[in-house]
Amino acid sequence: MPPNLNGVLLAMAATAMFSVAAALTKLASADYNVLQILFIRQIIMLVAILPILTRNVPHNLKTRHAGLHAIRLTGAFIALSCGFWAVAVLPLTTATVLAFSSVFFTTLLAAVFLGERVGAPRIAAIAVGFAGVLIVVRPSVSGMADLYALIAIAAALGAATAKTTIRRLSKSESTATLLAYQAIFIGVLAGLPMAWLWATPDWNGAVLLISIGLVSTLAQWVGVMALRAGEASLVTSIDYMQLIYAAILGYWLFSEWPDLYTFAGAALIVGSALFTVRREARRRHDRRASGPQRPQQG
Repeated sequence: MPPNLNGVLLAMAATAMFSVAAALTKLASADYNVLQILFIRQIIMLVAILPILTRNVPHNLKTRHAGLHAIRLTGAFIALSCGFWAVAVLPLTTATVLAFSSVFFTTLLAAVFLGERVGAPRIAAIAVGFAGVLIVVRPSVSGMADLYALIAIAAALGAATAKTTIRRLSKSESTATLLAYQAIFIGVLAGLPMAWLWATPDWNGAVLLISIGLVSTLAQWVGVMALRAGEASLVTSIDYMQLIYAAILGYWLFSEWPDLYTFAGAALIVGSALFTVRREARRRHDRRASGPQRPQQG
């Protein structure tokens, strides 16, 4: 099988599993706090990567960038907790659409904090993407049409903060160190409120909560395999199929069907994000073909 085709098929499987995990989270949120769902998910993910983490302990936890790790972990915790919360209170498709706005937040944060140059085409793509977000959220003179949409946007901003910080940390920290901090400390942050929020699940609830962790872990693993198999720009583009999966699962499990505003906003968000991804891939290809040169505007 050609590498790119293999990567696309794996990416389709990964996005399907992420969508299933989101749908299971929405089901579980009816009986359990989102932080409890996140806590159990992190425990399962920690067990899954334990062989990697224990291979070189305590070296994996040594760092000279504790402040950057704190920013990254704060962003990741906001992304995960608010992402779970958004799935619980919003239609599944709407929460998925707004999550993709992290692409634009990442571009802006990278320009401000990493000094990446952003040219007119990318600024135009960001403006179009934010227009899509506004269409989905639908602000009015009297205020936001749905304040829950702000939860999804907060999750997207948290994800962008984590991604931007990882770009800086990846220059000096090993993958094992990044994994260790993510797995351990996100679980700790989610676990602290469990003394007040914990609800002991019955058999069906335990199966549901464990399934969320297992499906999420498998989705991440398959997603990494997809990136290794195919070109990153092509594989990343498949992420937007999650909208289709979310629409199907939302209709099937929760009798939700996106309105025209959500479809229109999704078209703008996905179109502008795909433009950004493909243009960046083309620029990287051109730089490799022409050899080392000075950075150009994006």
